[in-house]
Amino acid sequence: MNLTRVGAIVVRQFYLMRSSPTRVVPLFAWVAIDIVLWGFIARYLDGATKGGPNFVTSLLGAVLLWDFFTRIMHGLITAFLEDVWSRNFLNVFATPLTITEYVAGLVVTSVLTSLVGLVAMLALAGGVFGLPFATYGAAFVPFISILFLFGIALGIFASACVLRFGPAAEWLAWPLPALLSPFAAVFYPLSVLPSWMQWIAHAMPPAYAFENMRAIVAGNAASPGGLAIGLALAVGYIALAFAFFVRIHKSAVRSGLLARYSAESAG
Repeated sequence: MNLTRVGAIVVRQFYLMRSSPTRVVPLFAWVAIDIVLWGFIARYLDGATKGGPNFVTSLLGAVLLWDFFTRIMHGLITAFLEDVWSRNFLNVFATPLTITEYVAGLVVTSVLTSLVGLVAMLALAGGVFGLPFATYGAAFVPFISILFLFGIALGIFASACVLRFGPAAEWLAWPLPALLSPFAAVFYPLSVLPSWMQWIAHAMPPAYAFENMRAIVAGNAASPGGLAIGLALAVGYIALAFAFFVRIHKSAVRSGLLARYSAESAG
């Protein structure tokens, strides 16, 4: 892997954002709105149920983590779609750039843009609403890691779907986190789900992060085994998503689909 080529993908995204401030605002605007909205809801619930669960720690913490996951996934698919929208996709693969270097560049771009949103969320949640991050302790690192890795996997998978079915399929990519959220048990324990949904949830890395988050808020210890399973699943999904992207790319090259790529349809 040539790191210079990976850096070129990142630099291109930097220049796009520098030339258009409207691309920068969504990096922190939407997450800020979510934190403010759910922060006041959590504060209200704390006041209405005195002596009950700490909603700022549990509810606002869940919103922060889920928003981070969503920003990671959307950051990657947005970087990919920038090449699609500008009709630059074919030009990119006319260069010596390999598919591994291209995907790595998208991942690095997603990490950097998502960090902006994460800083905004941490500042608002901690500074304005007093979210006590110390409550989560060292487990906060695996929480973030699981959601980060799964967000990358989902972003690569969504990009492959757009590559296969064309730009018109991007509407499938944006709602993916929302479609998965009922199974991820973001705001409620897995035990409230019907058994068939629990089976699906156990195959999803975020469920392990949020179950352990609730355990810590309830005063219990996190499960190292559960967090390890979540991390292993997330890494496995990245491998599968990348293999899927490579397969779709090779198929598009062989069939000539890549050359016919247009804003209306890819096939």
